[in-house]
Amino acid sequence: MLKVYNTLSRQKEEFKPLKEGEVSIYCCGVTPYNDPHIGNARPFVTWDVIRRFFARHGLQVKYIQNFTDVDDKIINTANKEGVTCKDISDRYIKSYFESMDALNVRHADIYPRVSETMADIVAMVQKLVDTGFAYALDNGDVFYSVEKFAGYGKLSGRKLEDMQAGARIEVDTRKHHPMDFALWKAAKPGEPAWDSPWGKGRPGWHIECSTMSLKYLGEKFDFHGGGSDLIFPHHENEIAQSQACLKDEHSFAQYWLHNGFITINDEKMSKSKGNFFTVKDILKKYPGEVVRFFILQTHYRSPLDFSEERLIEAQTSLGRLQNTREYIEELRGRDGAGESAKDLAEKAQALWQAFDEAMEDDFNTALAISQLFALSKEINIYYQAVSDGKAEFDKAGFAQAAKVYEDMAGIIGIFEQQEAAEDDGLTDKLMNIIIGLRQDARKEKNWAMADRIRDELKEAGVVLEDTKNGVRWKKA
Repeated sequence: MLKVYNTLSRQKEEFKPLKEGEVSIYCCGVTPYNDPHIGNARPFVTWDVIRRFFARHGLQVKYIQNFTDVDDKIINTANKEGVTCKDISDRYIKSYFESMDALNVRHADIYPRVSETMADIVAMVQKLVDTGFAYALDNGDVFYSVEKFAGYGKLSGRKLEDMQAGARIEVDTRKHHPMDFALWKAAKPGEPAWDSPWGKGRPGWHIECSTMSLKYLGEKFDFHGGGSDLIFPHHENEIAQSQACLKDEHSFAQYWLHNGFITINDEKMSKSKGNFFTVKDILKKYPGEVVRFFILQTHYRSPLDFSEERLIEAQTSLGRLQNTREYIEELRGRDGAGESAKDLAEKAQALWQAFDEAMEDDFNTALAISQLFALSKEINIYYQAVSDGKAEFDKAGFAQAAKVYEDMAGIIGIFEQQEAAEDDGLTDKLMNIIIGLRQDARKEKNWAMADRIRDELKEAGVVLEDTKNGVRWKKA
């Protein structure tokens, strides 16, 4: 039974999908004015694992993730560079996909953009004006009236009288209440603008996600997600707009999931503070799967402190799991009709159940990964026993354990990176020649040459392992 921590109720709840066999998810995407940083990546890696878990259990997932391509930061960047807002957003949307592809994040079903959803946004604002939940000012600004919505503050747990204006909310003395927020902003010189009943302008920040989620997922959908910094005001305002528009306090998202911050020296990472590392820069030193693994080794709701030391630890840990995968590939090429892997297969099934239970406990990837390591250890022990001739290889039993290992890895999303180009086995052939030359040097007791070959390969990122079954090579 899957239980998820719902920010709305502040407790773990049993997940009951609105439609049997289907799961609907909306996750707030990036504002594409810069390369995504590691903090931006965390929610998308998190939701990617959740989607994989649902799919593994036979559920059909519909996943929507927007791009906020109409925003002050994009406008300012475009004006500074002397290009269009579309030039900026297209550039950094491309950068987003390059980074997420490197992290094995599978694409959403739909990526709506604000600029392409303008008619729907205007229609939703108009409906809120018509029903009295919003009001227009003489200059063309339109504001949502928070006092009209009785449930305002239910997501963040704040009381209206205690609230202060949050991020991206402009204080205006013409507002009916200080916490009223913009649904539509009148056009200003040097900004893109669209036609509306209130004059040319552009949407406020919050209305876009309400419009896009309702458009693509309907009046009720299962999950809404994003970083903890979005709980207030963004997600709070989404609820107020959407439920007022639909006249149903039980409409909109049923479960709200928020991931913790990535911090540096216990301070939240953000572009505004300048204390951030872009995924693009991190990938210059570490493979994408290492970065992904680093993120998933901590439960998604917990804060995650970023450091090079922790990335190195993640790289070492992932390397251990990769070794096991290579052992699996090596044993797969053997024949064997023994029963020596019967216990291994049974342990694998028990660990698979424990893995599943960890994921069903609010998607606890940290605990799930520990089961993957436990199975890795068991497979390594079995590999050694077969290699040492202490066990007759059991092809059928071993295949069961190997499948569990690969299923676990598939949900975590590792072992998926492919070589940039096919080499028709040329790399293996060249490595076999180099290994042969080293073996010849050892036979001739030319230890200096043998050590030189080993050491220079290591500097190039290739490690040689001497085993009873010959020399194996792998990338460091």
